[in-house]
Formats: sequence, structure tokens, C-alpha cells
Amino acid sequence: MRINITSVLVDDQAKALAFYTDKLGFTKKTDVPAGDARWLTVVSPADPDGVELLLEPDGHPAARPFKNALVGDGIPYTQFAVDDVYAEVERLKGLGVEFTQEATDLGPVVTAVLDDTCGNLIQLATMK
Repeated sequence: MRINITSVLVDDQAKALAFYTDKLGFTKKTDVPAGDARWLTVVSPADPDGVELLLEPDGHPAARPFKNALVGDGIPYTQFAVDDVYAEVERLKGLGVEFTQEATDLGPVVTAVLDDTCGNLIQLATMK
């Protein structure tokens, strides 16, 4: 068994695609109409055949209260690995990305938390 797709709930798929590709640097992998939405995935350009991130519409009645509760408590929805959190924070700030937690050294890991503009907080992490 292996993980091949995971998802993040987004309030607008087009806005999410722009953010996750133009800002975070992912590459669009799949874009297929699916009723009123799309089956829309992105991947890391470093591993185009690796795990896909589904930009999933948050239309279910439970989705937005769930996301709002996480954001309200400052809890990231998911986490992405980066080679150097400090450098990535500076790169992303240069692109206008807003952070709710600056790069923070927590001993074995350095983390930062950003706002993905689609209703989620996303944590970046570098293991030491």
C-alpha cells in the first residue's frame, strides 16, 4: 500500500491552482471536468510521478467550519517539506505570500506557516 493522492480543501479551484503553481512552484498534473468542479491535481516538479495533491472543492457543508476552526486555532491543514525553510520563506515573501508563523527553529525541525489564500494554513518544514 502507498499514498498516491492526498488533498487540500480549497474555496476556489482556479485561485488555488494559481497559488499552488505560481507561488509554491508545483506543476499541474491532472485537470479533468468533474460535474461542477474539476479533478485538479498538482505535483512537485522534483517528483512528477510522485504523490499528487488534489485541489479539492470545499463545498461539503462540514468543510468550511472544519477549515475555519483549524485556521482560528492556528493549525496547519497539511505540511510540505522544503530543503531550507528560511530560504523558502524569503522566496515566498518576495512573491507576496503571507505567513502566520515565521521560520522557527524547533530543535530537530525548522517550520513556518503560510496562508494559501484558499482558506488553509500550510506548514513548511525542514528536518535537520
